[in-house]
Amino acid sequence: MDYRGCGDKMKKAFVFWFTGLSGSGKTTIVDIVVEHFSRIGKTCKIFDGDAVRKDINRHLNFCPEDIRENNRIIAELCLEEMDKYDFIFVPVISPFQEPRDRARDILGSTFFLIYCQASLEEVMRRDPKGLYRKVLSGEIDNFIGFHANVPFQPPTNADLILDTQSEDMEISGGRLIQFITAKTEKKLD
Repeated sequence: MDYRGCGDKMKKAFVFWFTGLSGSGKTTIVDIVVEHFSRIGKTCKIFDGDAVRKDINRHLNFCPEDIRENNRIIAELCLEEMDKYDFIFVPVISPFQEPRDRARDILGSTFFLIYCQASLEEVMRRDPKGLYRKVLSGEIDNFIGFHANVPFQPPTNADLILDTQSEDMEISGGRLIQFITAKTEKKLD
């Protein structure tokens, strides 16, 4: 099914699709931004990568094919919800260029790719979920960005890069709020 250009007449929401290694701050920044926009009366939906995998895509694992399928399904979920919200936020690792480009094609001109940039060394140091510890002990295979068969491909076409390695999350969140406001304020009035 080809979604290119489909639904432009009915679309309302702007979709902010986050990419970055596990632990790079995607969900933390989304929480900051959603709190801000909710306070000023904007409606927000979050399709968190972990929650979608747990609730909808349990059947998928972390091989490249299943990662691509997970990203496709999330893009379709966004498309289905676009007429209900001002903003949809998608904090998902989304490690491959091709599925990110496909999400942009599916969602059209309301899609913005946000790259939370942090090195593997930095996210391993943070390790907020203890996943890297499990990877190092051999408990987890096929970990995105760590194992060679599931590399993280930094985006070549990000609409905004947040340097979460050296920038405080509150500052990154503030930069994103400014970006969203600049890109959407005329269309949401």
